[in-house]
Amino acid sequence: MADEKKTAKVPSAAYERELLRLQTELVKLQEWVRTEGARVVVVFEGRDAAGKGGTIKRVAEHLNPRVARIVALPKPTERERTQWYFQRYVEHLPAAGEIVLFDRSWYNRAGVERVMGFCTQEEHQLFLRQCPIFERMLVEEGVLLRKYWFSVSDAEQQKRFRRRLKDPTRRWKLSPMDLESITRWEAYSRAKDEMLVHTDIAEAPWFVVESNDKRRARLNMIAHLLSSMPYHEVPPPVLQLPDRPPSTGYVRPPRDLQTYVPDHAASL
Repeated sequence: MADEKKTAKVPSAAYERELLRLQTELVKLQEWVRTEGARVVVVFEGRDAAGKGGTIKRVAEHLNPRVARIVALPKPTERERTQWYFQRYVEHLPAAGEIVLFDRSWYNRAGVERVMGFCTQEEHQLFLRQCPIFERMLVEEGVLLRKYWFSVSDAEQQKRFRRRLKDPTRRWKLSPMDLESITRWEAYSRAKDEMLVHTDIAEAPWFVVESNDKRRARLNMIAHLLSSMPYHEVPPPVLQLPDRPPSTGYVRPPRDLQTYVPDHAASL
């Protein structure tokens, strides 16, 4: 069972205020990345329902999708299964001026694939040997790599699973494999511990985010990411709205020549 650290919940008003401040800083980070041609990779890992998706959503909420994109790959195709394991992730790495947020990553092999038997023992061991080499190559190439592990207790995970089962807007987040993870809690714990031993390297360390309180986890993770980046504010270009030119006689076509969406809101 995971250790539960009892801390007070972050008040809603304080959370919203600080989140907006941090998101404003993320926009500044984005502009620095774009201007300087930096390349940023952020890896989000953790158990099912640990809060990764909600945090990623808050990170990307005000960013330009042409600069910052979320990568959440489905299970590999038959062709991809015959490739070098890291190959399908390499094509999603950032070019200059881009930020990539991995909603799960190459660490699938160290977690779900290992525990559920989707890879062999030999494939798993090869991953543990190659992963530090792969990440050192990324860092040596100049990629700013950050790795976050979202840690949630077994009791809190089950609470979140129950809420998803009852909420039709979140039901899609649950799969039979997610529910089976409840029965394999210790197996996932052992796999995670082994993963950290091999891949928590000086060039690309793991940062653990306590995520029993989602609000606290989001603020802590974003604040840490910003503090770890050598960014500075880039002065925005000076913009001024031009005067609207005088009319040249254009007349809008009659409304009845176009099909409008019904006013559903009027029925509320």
